[in-house]
Amino acid sequence: MGAVRPHLWFHDRAEEAAEFYAKTIPNTTVTSVVTAPAGIPDVPEGAPFIVELVIDGMPATFLNAGDAFTLDEAFSFYLTCEDQAEVDRYWDELSADGGRTGQCGWLRDRFGVSWQVVPRQLDDVMQRPDAAGVQRATAALMGMTKIDVAALEAAYSGT
Repeated sequence: MGAVRPHLWFHDRAEEAAEFYAKTIPNTTVTSVVTAPAGIPDVPEGAPFIVELVIDGMPATFLNAGDAFTLDEAFSFYLTCEDQAEVDRYWDELSADGGRTGQCGWLRDRFGVSWQVVPRQLDDVMQRPDAAGVQRATAALMGMTKIDVAALEAAYSGT
């Protein structure tokens, strides 16, 4: 069986993005950078072209190839966090320097890559047996940008 991995198309910042993720996400390393030979459309000869990395243990390929395609929210990395402090740290780092925040824990970083920054507690709350509590927590979630664990718990319990 072949290996499956994400392949993301960047206009021109694939190497910069990979290096940022290697600093931000544990267990992430850039494994190779292939420079463009002459004749690649929209990529200057000698510029970073294909960037291989392992992001939190998952192989990925980033490609610099001009603006024919654009990253959007149809693809996102789902980043599970242990607690609110970890959510806060990743949220701040990934949305910094031109990133954009969205609803329900979604953001786009400065490179255009979408992320879902999600505390483990969200799955726990959403799988509890009290349907009314889950509905309250869901309603609270829909009004959040960055997910707030304490607010989810409060909504679930009705306080």
